[in-house]
Amino acid sequence: MTQTLDRAALDATMAELAAVMGAGDRLEDGAAELVKVGVDLGTAYTVVVALDEHDRPLAGAAEFADVVRDGVVTDFIGAVDLVRRLKARVEERLGCTLTAAHGAYPPGVPRSDVRAVQHVIESADLECTGLVDEPSAANEVLRLRDGVVVDVGGGTTGVAVVRGGEVVHTADEPTGGTHLTLVIAGALGIPVEEAERLKTDPAQQQRLLALVRPVMEKVASIVVTSTAGWPVPMVYLVGGSVAFPGFAEAVSEASGLPAVVPVHPLYVTPLGIARAAAPRPRGTTAAYRI
Repeated sequence: MTQTLDRAALDATMAELAAVMGAGDRLEDGAAELVKVGVDLGTAYTVVVALDEHDRPLAGAAEFADVVRDGVVTDFIGAVDLVRRLKARVEERLGCTLTAAHGAYPPGVPRSDVRAVQHVIESADLECTGLVDEPSAANEVLRLRDGVVVDVGGGTTGVAVVRGGEVVHTADEPTGGTHLTLVIAGALGIPVEEAERLKTDPAQQQRLLALVRPVMEKVASIVVTSTAGWPVPMVYLVGGSVAFPGFAEAVSEASGLPAVVPVHPLYVTPLGIARAAAPRPRGTTAAYRI
């Protein structure tokens, strides 16, 4: 039977996570004896999230950086330094040292690129406890029984078909938030950095919608192509890019499929990565190898 997403519960969970992202107050010592950590090494944003053993958000940190392109680590040293910085921020909030973390990768990337994610995590002084593909990680949060998870990252769009609570098909194609930025920069004749600022400015987004809508429609075509032959009761869009107003409507109109976006969609996949990890006592590590 097709599951109806509990939007109220999901939005409450995402709001709880957003509340601890970058928060400055240190938690009480010993607030969580067991910790689960996720590292989302994204094309635009890299996020580190820590949960307790019951999957309640404890702390998190995020930073925009150009160290990954289309799901591939292109600046290894920069990526390691970035994860170390974010790790240090989360540790400061928790009052303890993080020793292990789960990672993720876009579906369909070469094995060597999957290993690169593991190597970044390990070089940032963390044991890699496992790796999960990004749409499957997102479904750790959505908990769909039947549906399609679409993770629109900075450089690629990952699609996962969920049947009976299991991911049965995945696909990944170039097109993501970076393409929105490039379209704005080209259309307005401005630097990419300025286009990125405008893209994320709520006061500018309505006037920019007509410019970026073709990219949204391209995402819709990826969804249609990637799910051919599969029933699609609902499309669940996650990733920071889909927070742009009108994204779900554009995808739905172009694909003919119903589509929804949770609140704070940037944090869905990082939260799912951490949820996929096994809880570890402080100071305990467990290595993962591929």
